Amino acid sequence: MVHFVGAGPGAEDLITVRGRRLIEQADVIIYAGSLVNPALLTAAGEQCQIYNSAYMDLEEVISVMEQADKNRLTTVRLHTGDPSLYGAIREQMAELDKRGIAYAVCPGVSSMAGAAAALQVEYTLPEVSQSVIITRAEGRTAVPPKQQLSELAVHQSTMVLFLSAGLAGKVREELLAGGYAPDTPTAVVYKATWPEEKILRTTLDRLPDAMEEAGITKTALIVVGDVLGGEFAKSRLYDKTFTTGFRKGKDQ
Repeated sequence: MVHFVGAGPGAEDLITVRGRRLIEQADVIIYAGSLVNPALLTAAGEQCQIYNSAYMDLEEVISVMEQADKNRLTTVRLHTGDPSLYGAIREQMAELDKRGIAYAVCPGVSSMAGAAAALQVEYTLPEVSQSVIITRAEGRTAVPPKQQLSELAVHQSTMVLFLSAGLAGKVREELLAGGYAPDTPTAVVYKATWPEEKILRTTLDRLPDAMEEAGITKTALIVVGDVLGGEFAKSRLYDKTFTTGFRKGKDQ
């Protein structure tokens, strides 16, 4: 059995209870060494075989899983954040399907949740933004034509950009071209929830310069949108005049 486990955004105690239990029970762990906090590996048993996938290609990863399965061992594939976001797990699942190897997925706390916590922000605010676009800038890996940043920018929603810290200039130009105002509040969270976490608050037009000044070039999320500002409307949910399935609204 192979378990794809979300390691969380970085802090050792932000992995799920299930995820930690699977690490404790694993015979083999393949972890994303460039992003996963190695402190999580201290929960593994003494006899557990540990591989760092930062030095492995897909074929090598699958080979380790296949050999473990033949030996009736349990494998944990430890991915950063939640494996459903930029985890490259679908291609691994396809290879396991070909080989008839069973697998399951244990969700994790995404780095976008860690970034929101660090910024103390709510991504969805009434009358400001009720949608969140999770995306990345186009670099060496292409994105579909209709999902270019300039196309997505027309929605003016909250935008969370993964894998884009090294493309800050491109992010600024495309988002401005798509309609975001130059003074749109923007934040960068470097290594959210790690001890070395760093928060940078700026505006969209100053994003590349501010990141260069801060020395942030990788391992960071970029958040863009008016939810980072101070204006918002209160939720109807807790309005005393609003009737819900649990509470009758009171007259003014």
